[in-house]
Amino acid sequence: MNPQVHQKLIELCGPRWLDLLLHLPRNLLDRSQTPTVENAEVGQRVTMQLTVVKRPPLPRYSPNIKGKRPMVVDLADASGPLRAVFFNPHPWIERAFPVGAEVIVSGKLEADNKGKKMIHPDVFSVNKNNNLDTVARIVPLYPATAGASQGWINRAMIVAQEELKKSPPLPNLLPVMLQHDLPPLAEALATVHNPLTAMDILPETPARRTLGFHELLAAQVALRLARADLLSHPGIPHGTNTLLTEKMFKSLPWKLTTDQQTAFENICTDLHTARPMLRLLQGDVGSGKTIVALLSLLHVIENGHQGVLMAPTEILANQHYQTAQKLLAPLGITVALLTGRSSAAQKKSLKSKIRSGFVNLLIGTHALVQDDVIFDKLGLIVIDEQHRFGVRQRLALSENQSLPPDVLLMTATPIPRTLALTVYGDMDMSLIHTKPPGRKPIKTVAKPLETLPDIARGLKRIIEAGQQVYWVCPLIDESEESDLAAATQRATYLQSVYGNQVALLHGAMKAAEKEEVMAAFKSGEKKILVSTVVIEVGIDVPNASVMVIEHAERFGLSQLHQLRGRVGRGATESSCILLYQPPLAEYALARLNGLRQSDDGFFLAEEDLRLRGPGEMLGTRQSGAWETHVADLHAHRDLLPIAREHADKLLETPSQNRALRFLLEMFNHANTIPLLRSG
Repeated sequence: MNPQVHQKLIELCGPRWLDLLLHLPRNLLDRSQTPTVENAEVGQRVTMQLTVVKRPPLPRYSPNIKGKRPMVVDLADASGPLRAVFFNPHPWIERAFPVGAEVIVSGKLEADNKGKKMIHPDVFSVNKNNNLDTVARIVPLYPATAGASQGWINRAMIVAQEELKKSPPLPNLLPVMLQHDLPPLAEALATVHNPLTAMDILPETPARRTLGFHELLAAQVALRLARADLLSHPGIPHGTNTLLTEKMFKSLPWKLTTDQQTAFENICTDLHTARPMLRLLQGDVGSGKTIVALLSLLHVIENGHQGVLMAPTEILANQHYQTAQKLLAPLGITVALLTGRSSAAQKKSLKSKIRSGFVNLLIGTHALVQDDVIFDKLGLIVIDEQHRFGVRQRLALSENQSLPPDVLLMTATPIPRTLALTVYGDMDMSLIHTKPPGRKPIKTVAKPLETLPDIARGLKRIIEAGQQVYWVCPLIDESEESDLAAATQRATYLQSVYGNQVALLHGAMKAAEKEEVMAAFKSGEKKILVSTVVIEVGIDVPNASVMVIEHAERFGLSQLHQLRGRVGRGATESSCILLYQPPLAEYALARLNGLRQSDDGFFLAEEDLRLRGPGEMLGTRQSGAWETHVADLHAHRDLLPIAREHADKLLETPSQNRALRFLLEMFNHANTIPLLRSG
């Protein structure tokens, strides 16, 4: 295989044959019909073995003709002629059609006054490895990337399946599979990559359910092993000093809600025991999770330990740093920020202060997970938007500590009750349903995209009133494969109306650029922020009172709720405008109606799970929430409790350790294998 293609396949799928086989087809191409030219029906996709009768030379550019002329190759079988037509032809066509040779072409049959033809057919040479029988089949189509085309992926899949046959038999969890009418793993892989009908690749089929079950089971086993390892060590019984915590309570301009108070008390109870805490704090958008986390960190710090707050983005990490500085610095707490953008000199100096214990609270991104970040006495790790981090990242910070620090995970993406226990195992949970007093409801309206110019002009009134606006688009740049508006294009349009009052923010920007843009928006220098979903989580600008979401029908319900939660944080009444492209599909209409009728994130999470149609995800990209590789949490949700139940049984059965090792390696949980009992 071409080394460059090989590298692209590794980047797309992974380095192992098994990684390639877990790269599942998303569609099918039916090449199975093999009529003669005479019998072939116009409008049908057909595959035929033909002789190259005539092939003209490759057309050249002419100064008098715009572009290249089409290249027409004359083909025929015993029943009649066929033309293969190529617009904007390439030199490969000369090599693919040697005159007098037998070739196989596959494509949609068309006809004009000159007879039957195919436009840009797929072409295959006839040799000992390639004949009509090998080509004329139902071909799976895979997610591809530049440099790794469908042809390369299909060829690699054939080799991967041969390698699988040569390998030792895959471990078979036979009693589990038989009990739930699931085919063995090897059979499921063969079925998915050699489909006979479109049904064979759907998530609901037995083969896909087998693959989904194995992934869910692997995740459950990995979570249990990680949690058991954490709890196998004695924890830190934190002291009960509350002087600084009480000072912070008194400094807050509001009282904690009942839910916040309960969550904080639950966390403190865990902190005071000698058992390591592993607690998930769920809170709706704007419910005040950050204050609970900072109070918990302060409580640990005033009792002699350090704290860490890790966020998935530099924007959110910076925001947490500013909040912590405002609330904790007056109490004598030293707060520091460490991100990938920090210079080498800054990192060296900061790491020294962390190791010495001078830094009480460290806030940052995944840069915190580096091996050379060593703490003096780390007592509590808080991970915001925890679903963005893997199990390994969550626990890596605790590896150099004599006693494992307590861990508090936070998420603003409410988890449906039907999934929470099975996704997160036996993790302790605290919920914050209520929002702080004074938060006004957000008026939510849905309007067709044709009203966009009116909406844009109407922002003038908002800006003149001293308020600010978010405008969210799904993509960064124009795409030939999508009709979605690009953020760059929308920013240009709005700048033509409002000039330099408009800023643009997207995930492909450098960290320094993002920070500069957000600072300008927070300060009020910029009035309109056009953005991709990078602003979905945690961004807090109280002066922003309008959220416009373009192509809202393409987002998931929970994600729309997250975006809407960026406004309504100040004293001004706020609104969310959902721009959609009619006509709306049934599920899209139900999502938009659900958002208009409720601002309860937990209710909307349940609705999101209920409303998703076949093949739909939790949104365009649902914040990485519950990311899976081959499992579909809508189609396979009935397998979650089964995976949970059997994870416990398998871990109690030493004879299944080989199967479990393979299962964990298969879905990249190999770091938990050493935690298995030998056997």
